[in-house]
Amino acid sequence: MLTNLQINSQRLWDSLLETARFGGTEKGGIRRLTLSDEDKLVRDWFKAQCEVLGCTVSIDEVGNMFATRGGRDNSLPPIAMGSHLDTQPTGGKFDGILGVLAALEVMRTLHERDYETNAPVEIVNWTNEEGSRFPPAMLASGVFAGIFPPQYAYDRVDRDGITFLAELERIGYRGNMKAGDHKFSAMFELHIEQGPILEDEEKKIGVVTGVQGMRWYEITVRGQDAHTGATPMYLRKNALLGAARIIEAVDAIGQKHQPGVATVGLIENKPNSRNVVPGEVFLTVDLRHPDENALDIMETELRTAIEAAVPALTLTYEERKIWSSPAVKFAPELIECVRGAATKSGFPMRDMVSGAGHDAAYIARVAPTTMIFVPCEGGLSHNEAESTKPEECAAGAQVLLDAVLAYDQSLSK
Repeated sequence: MLTNLQINSQRLWDSLLETARFGGTEKGGIRRLTLSDEDKLVRDWFKAQCEVLGCTVSIDEVGNMFATRGGRDNSLPPIAMGSHLDTQPTGGKFDGILGVLAALEVMRTLHERDYETNAPVEIVNWTNEEGSRFPPAMLASGVFAGIFPPQYAYDRVDRDGITFLAELERIGYRGNMKAGDHKFSAMFELHIEQGPILEDEEKKIGVVTGVQGMRWYEITVRGQDAHTGATPMYLRKNALLGAARIIEAVDAIGQKHQPGVATVGLIENKPNSRNVVPGEVFLTVDLRHPDENALDIMETELRTAIEAAVPALTLTYEERKIWSSPAVKFAPELIECVRGAATKSGFPMRDMVSGAGHDAAYIARVAPTTMIFVPCEGGLSHNEAESTKPEECAAGAQVLLDAVLAYDQSLSK
């Protein structure tokens, strides 16, 4: 049995640059929102590339894509690799995309060397990981794992009022397979770190042991539109002022509960006119922490801060938690496969917990799962300037290949 397969680093890099043209921006990033025309183009490209290798491509009811290569024992569930191809509105060329294309490179390597695995091997493209167009994040992997019913995904709407289902059908990626009926022996997800630790410590591989918990909230603060020149300060009901106090409180919560983080990332001010006192503000809050108990405290403090800030300004508010993803611990046997793969190639590595959410966090509920991180320049992600070196991408893909093969060999014992 071959044990020294090597991925083609130039081919992987070329694929990253080729797919970057689907939604490419002037600043070198990608705008490829879920179920957009650009998303359809990259899905079509991915499907065609997998079929050239003889893979069978299937699609489930929420648009998740599965490209499967048979093994010696096709009664075994496939070993999955993958991530997502959608991006933020101003996203980069690597977030999620590296995980799918590195898995494609693994499949190409197996194909050209005519290597037969014990179990089937599969690439997955998860729909709507980012959640930037259809919140919450990790939506379709959540349906796959039984966190959300399919109808919940279908009913999600973007800021223009367009539903997930309407766009899924428009681009032709609503499949017949029921989400979750497709079982895995395991899943490996390669991803850029989206943080600065690996680069700072000059490590090539992050061995990811779990994902921190995260919760998303939507808050609407309401006051009263009024003329800025004719309304005295003491009679104003300024919704933006209330939002500002909430934003400051959110930052204080994050500072207090480190290594947890707290962020207001989206704000919409209405009517957003220079000579009108703002009458309504919509904002989002993102709380994260590796400890669920700490997250409970942060949530309580958020609600206390809102209650203290808003009524005091004669404003009203609505607050709702739209998403909660508990802290996750990955499968020890898969983690050991990643460590062994990094050791085999001599790549410096370190264990770490993911600060960002990933599809693997949901899949860990239904199958053994782990992740592999590679560095990104300055820890920058969700940004058009996101950058990862070719040799770092190659290192991640090589570890992915060797970890998958190591786990595959364990299935034959």
